[in-house]
Amino acid sequence: MRTTSPRTPCDVSPCSLPSQLAAIGSSPSSTLRSGRFPEMPLLINGDRIDLAQSPGEVIRTYPHLEEKARVLRGQPAQTVGPKGLLYIQQREFAVTTPKDGSVSILGSDDATTCQLVVLRHTGSGATCLTHCDGSNTQAEVSLIMSAVKSFSNDTECGRLEVHLVGGFNDDRQLSQKLTNQLLRTFDLQQDDVHLVTFCVTELNDREEKDNHFPIIYGIAVNVKTAEIFHATFPDKGPDEVLRSARILTGAPMTNIYDAKTEQLHIGPYFWMPFPYVDLWLEQDDKQILQNLSTSPLAEPPHFVSHLRSTLLFLKEHPFPADSLFPNRKPRLYKKTEEGLWERVCLETI
Repeated sequence: MRTTSPRTPCDVSPCSLPSQLAAIGSSPSSTLRSGRFPEMPLLINGDRIDLAQSPGEVIRTYPHLEEKARVLRGQPAQTVGPKGLLYIQQREFAVTTPKDGSVSILGSDDATTCQLVVLRHTGSGATCLTHCDGSNTQAEVSLIMSAVKSFSNDTECGRLEVHLVGGFNDDRQLSQKLTNQLLRTFDLQQDDVHLVTFCVTELNDREEKDNHFPIIYGIAVNVKTAEIFHATFPDKGPDEVLRSARILTGAPMTNIYDAKTEQLHIGPYFWMPFPYVDLWLEQDDKQILQNLSTSPLAEPPHFVSHLRSTLLFLKEHPFPADSLFPNRKPRLYKKTEEGLWERVCLETI
């Protein structure tokens, strides 16, 4: 899902909100420079991708990609429970390896004009999932590349593989712009990156009564087996609303997981009082949907209720340094033996 302020896209779960609040966006032309280092190409079957092609043209050039996208689209969404799950919200990422004894599934959903990116090193098995909204694609790709490579430095064999899923043929072409940004940015990296799954924008689109919707809103990746599948997540915690509040205030991409300690790190986050929060809370559902979403017709049913909860949270916590992070320490969580998240008391660390 993607929230936006009137006239501004900014994907959050809500997947879009005031651009003046999420003012970290930049256009592909301003962010995708050649760089100071030699770039390595984004590859499909060993061929450098032609960035002038549309997603449809790319996939028609490589039938195996088209078949893989068709199979993924045809899967019924699997409901993934909280056991062993690390859920990723918009502008978050996490990376771990098959050696992780706590997390076996990385997952994210509610992506409308956002796109879900899985980056994996086949040698180390290091796997990253992120939920991108186009706010600063170059910086975000750089972060996840560094994170995965940090777990693969001692691995002599293997390659980097990327899987892109999400978006649809939205009226504002935000999905198409984000797809183009992602392809260009991966093509400018210092390492070869192999595009293995490509189910984005027009390849993830369905039409109903002249309106367009994504087919896949969410995916999961099994860190042990590398399987990627269509998924939905009833449990998006812990601290679901707190994490959504961070996004609405315009915060950048952040890593939420330490695979070495197997702990989830939330915060510390800091924001100023949210502007006009009382006015937003007074609006009816239609006004919120029309003004705070980049794709009002395509949002999941819980979009408005979740956004109201997030706005109320921002009203109740105008200064999180005082009410949520008084010691400027993160809120830490660790999996129990049952595979569920449990808050870690800082005094016990």
